[in-house]
Amino acid sequence: MEKELTKIDIEQIRPLIKLAIEEDLGTGDVTSTILFNNGETAKADIVSREEIVVCGMDIASEILRLYDERLKLKIKIEDGQQAHVGSKLGTIEGPLQPMLSAERVLLNFLQRLSGIATTTRKYVLAVQGTKAKIYDTRKTMPGWRILEKYAVRCGGGYNHRIGLYDGILIKDNHLAQLGRNFQPRLKEIIKKAKKIKHIKFIAVEVDHVDDQLNYVLDIPGIDIVLLDNMGQWQLKHAIEMRDAMCGKHKKPLLEASGNITLSSVSAIAQCGVDRIAIGAITHSATAVDIGLDR
Repeated sequence: MEKELTKIDIEQIRPLIKLAIEEDLGTGDVTSTILFNNGETAKADIVSREEIVVCGMDIASEILRLYDERLKLKIKIEDGQQAHVGSKLGTIEGPLQPMLSAERVLLNFLQRLSGIATTTRKYVLAVQGTKAKIYDTRKTMPGWRILEKYAVRCGGGYNHRIGLYDGILIKDNHLAQLGRNFQPRLKEIIKKAKKIKHIKFIAVEVDHVDDQLNYVLDIPGIDIVLLDNMGQWQLKHAIEMRDAMCGKHKKPLLEASGNITLSSVSAIAQCGVDRIAIGAITHSATAVDIGLDR
C-alpha cells in the first residue's frame, strides 16, 4: 500500500545540502585557511559517542564531495545498523582544510537523522510482539521531509503519505464540514477517490466510535480509519466493531494517533490496532552525539 523511502535520491536532496554549506561556509572558512596550508592531508574518524541507529552515511559522502572531491569517506557502519559508544561509523581521508570546513555541516545531518532513526527504533521495540506498526506523520522540518522519513525507515518504522498529493486523508475538520449526516456524501467522495490512480490509500479520521465509526465502516473503499486521541477502551471497542462489521478480513486497517508517547505506545499496541502514527519520532527526536576524531 505504501511507497517506502528505503533509499535516498541524492539529486533530490542536493539543493538542501548546498543551502546548508552556503549558510555555514559563506565566503570561506577563515580559521582553517590561516591555520593550515592547502596541501596538507589528514585522516579522521566519524565516531558515535552513544548507542544509536545510524542514518545519513551516503549523505555524509556527498557533503564531503561538495566541499572537495578529494575527500573520501570509507563507510564502516551502514544506515539502519546499530552503533555503540566509540563505534567508528566511517573514516575520512583527504585534504585537511576542507575536511575541517565540512565537519559541522556533516555532523548536523548525521546527528539529526541518526537521532530520528534511534528514536524510531525505541518505539518499534516497544511494540514488538504485537501486530502494530509504527508510522511517521507530516510533522517534519520544512525541507527535510524526505530525509526524515528515510530516517524513520532506517529505524524500522514505516512511512505515512509523503504530502497532500499521494494519499487521501479525510480528517475531522473535513468530516465536520460534511455535516452530521455525513455518510451519503462521504460515500460519493470515496467513489471519486477510488478513481485517482496515483494515491497510496484512502483514510478517514474519526474521533468518536459510536456515532461516527459505525457509519464510516459501512462505506466500501476505505483503506484506513484513523482513531484520533482515543483511550484504550475506545480503541478496543473500535476493533471489536470493525471485526464484527467487516468480518475475517479485518479491513479497513485501524490506526491510532494523537499524543502517543514512548511510555504509552506499548499499551496502545496491545489494544490490537494495526498502525500507530507518531509525530514525535520526527518533530521531537533528539539529535544524537556523533563526533569527528583525528
